[in-house]
Amino acid sequence: MERRSPPATSQPAGKVAAIGHEPAAATKPSPASPSSPTSPAPRPPRPKRGVPEGLWQKCDGCQQTIYRKEAEEILNVCPKCGFHWYVSAATRIEQLCDAGTFEEWDAGLRPTDPLGFRDKKPYAERLVAEQKRTGLSDAALTGTGMIRARRVACGVTDSSFIMGSMGSVVGERLTRLIERATPQKLPLIIISASGGGARMHEGILSLMQMAKVSAALARYSQAGGVFISVLTNPTMGGVAASFASLGDLCFAEPRALIGFAGPRTIKATIRVELPKGFQTSEFLLEHGFVDRIVARKDLKSEIARAIDYCSR
Repeated sequence: MERRSPPATSQPAGKVAAIGHEPAAATKPSPASPSSPTSPAPRPPRPKRGVPEGLWQKCDGCQQTIYRKEAEEILNVCPKCGFHWYVSAATRIEQLCDAGTFEEWDAGLRPTDPLGFRDKKPYAERLVAEQKRTGLSDAALTGTGMIRARRVACGVTDSSFIMGSMGSVVGERLTRLIERATPQKLPLIIISASGGGARMHEGILSLMQMAKVSAALARYSQAGGVFISVLTNPTMGGVAASFASLGDLCFAEPRALIGFAGPRTIKATIRVELPKGFQTSEFLLEHGFVDRIVARKDLKSEIARAIDYCSR
């Protein structure tokens, strides 16, 4: 007897699909692609761009914020008020001497710590830190160069190195500068930018530099030398009380602070209201301490003219 297969019964669509394939997953609306013009993907926030350091500087004279490059083009002088900013000893040499003529003297002299002095940190460590920060071995740079084709002996102090204070090396370099200028009959130019006076870290060894440099200047003067002292901001303490005030001619930059003790110290000591502009170069010119106020852009020409006048 022939078997007959049972008639095919219809099965639900879901079961039929389950025999061969998995059921299709329910489709979800996909998020809009980034290229979709209707709903663009959010962009990450742009990082804020800060102003590069050193691009602007606040002027101590007028309190305006000055574009530094604009001031550098006029020898680091504020274009708004004419206030003369700090410049390093090396930059002053570049501004004063003819290009390529300066030859440094006594660069090998190095400061030591004879007293083992210590304040917030040991003096020996402070010296190393200052040398790394400024690139100077000490606060004075001395040598010879040409100013408008006139050979001179030139020294510059730098207030960035422990406020330009006068230690043993500063005094020795200046003394050697003067003693070399004497037999060579060179005009002597010293630009003072010292706000620290004698360096307390070296005690009496620092104080004696005032007398040593002054004695060398006396011998230089007796030999007929011409000493032009240029006072800049600041010239204070033992530097102002010694060689900086002994020039045959004393020039000063405009609005420079020049004196021994600071005005606040003097006011607190004598308890008297100080005159307006006290200890500025303009005040000292009015009272005969300074011979002439010379803007930085005119300094080179004025020194050359003074050398010619005194050499007649």
